[in-house]
Amino acid sequence: MQDEHEVINPATEETIATVPATGPRAVDAAVARAARAQERWAALAPADRARLLRRFADAVDGAVAELADIEVREAGHPVNNARWEAGNVRDVLEYAAGGVERLAGRQIPVAGGIDLTFHEPLGVVGVIAPWNFPLPVAGWGAAPALAAGNAVLLKPAETTPLTALRLAGLATEAGLPEDLFQVLPGDGPTTGGALVDHPGVAKIVFTGSTAVGQQIMARCAAQVKPVTLELGGKSPNIVFADADLERAAAAAPGSFLDNTGQDCCARSRILVQRQVYDRFLELLEPAVRAFTVGDPADPDTAMGPLISAAQRERVRSYVPESAPAAIRGTVPGGKGYWYPATVLESRTADERTATEEVFGPVAVITPFEDEAEAVRLANATPYGLSGSLWTRDAGRAIRMARAVAAGNLSVNSHSSVRYSTPFGGYKQSGLGRELGPDALVAFTETKNVFISTEEN
Repeated sequence: MQDEHEVINPATEETIATVPATGPRAVDAAVARAARAQERWAALAPADRARLLRRFADAVDGAVAELADIEVREAGHPVNNARWEAGNVRDVLEYAAGGVERLAGRQIPVAGGIDLTFHEPLGVVGVIAPWNFPLPVAGWGAAPALAAGNAVLLKPAETTPLTALRLAGLATEAGLPEDLFQVLPGDGPTTGGALVDHPGVAKIVFTGSTAVGQQIMARCAAQVKPVTLELGGKSPNIVFADADLERAAAAAPGSFLDNTGQDCCARSRILVQRQVYDRFLELLEPAVRAFTVGDPADPDTAMGPLISAAQRERVRSYVPESAPAAIRGTVPGGKGYWYPATVLESRTADERTATEEVFGPVAVITPFEDEAEAVRLANATPYGLSGSLWTRDAGRAIRMARAVAAGNLSVNSHSSVRYSTPFGGYKQSGLGRELGPDALVAFTETKNVFISTEEN
């Protein structure tokens, strides 16, 4: 009998679907079908591949409301966030389609002939997407891989497979070749493990925890299989005394409460220059309390529930009951995996809470004296994914941006992701980059061809 996974609405704790799991034999069959589809896809003229990808983007555009509704119910995302996420998939597909006809090699000057390079597709690519942003991350992996001429096997998280399945349906409706983009629901160890270990899968793209990413990297290394890894984070939000404090405090809640803190880019370490520390806390408290928590389907909701009961217990384990919270919000009563917005001062926070990725609506606020201490505190983690700097001093902004070890930094902003710019981390936050103008190249092999022009 085939295993099934229940999909549970985290706001109501009700089962909304059951989805069959993909076993190792089914993964084998999917890889074989994808390999055949990939050969047909790669043989198409670039203009034809681009046209089909634009049709896929149009299909997603027509289904934004439908996809958002599914995301609200299976992931607990506030509906406005979910609509942005569905629109991001559309945008990434359109952007990738524009790169198909620009994926050009080079002619390199050499003696005795002509030297040419070609970017050729890898073949079948496995994309393992997380439950925290199931729709956008699926698009970030699938769109450039397809644009570069590959087939894609998407393994969604077992808790959030429904948007992925609908996305594959939209690809078929748009006219992409059958089996070119397949979704393989199932758990990580079984379905994901079979995908990672399969010799017919040429590359793995994984978004998730650093611990699991390390395991995947080791297993791929045994096959000399390339990986792109987007992993954990413990990002700083650095506020200097010369910053616009009102603006910085108003923006801060969204930086660690968005998606209920289940965001690898969450600015969960708030570092504030000591001379404005007390004032910033005064401004931060009403901003946090104004962050509306409730029904994700309500357009006025800013923060929904955590994904599961297990995740709620994990977050609780990071917040000692004895530690007085500087700021603690409220949550709805009744069913749902709710957890209140919580800000702890570093002097009362558990060391784990201050240094490890909590993946919930919890931040730790810490004072610093000067730039040197801000850099030291910002870099004092094994992660380096994202971060924010708040200052009116342009020179300081540049100095700090160069000194903080992170792949994505924002000045006077908390924006981390744009489909047209590279995204990825330093240190244990990952390997490689997604999105941006070079995304397609990451899904190709570079072939070099020398043609002699010397006379015989």
